Amino acid sequence: MKDSDRYIKIVEWSEDDNCYVGSSPGRMLAGCHGDDQRKVFDELCLVIEDTIALYKTDNKPLPSPTSGRDWTNVA
Repeated sequence: MKDSDRYIKIVEWSEDDNCYVGSSPGRMLAGCHGDDQRKVFDELCLVIEDTIALYKTDNKPLPSPTSGRDWTNVA
């Protein structure tokens, strides 16, 4: 398992932006957008991996994992 597997990844259609938007909720700052849902997901995965690499390079602790949480019922 990679460190990036510990962070939830969401790709959803944005009516405001008229494109797919990828994000990782919680404290992981990452996001991307585009016209192809699969490409946005793939790019989001890379963005999260790059963000983790920066944390490690800077010797900073990683944000708390977000996988395994119930994001569907968050108000």
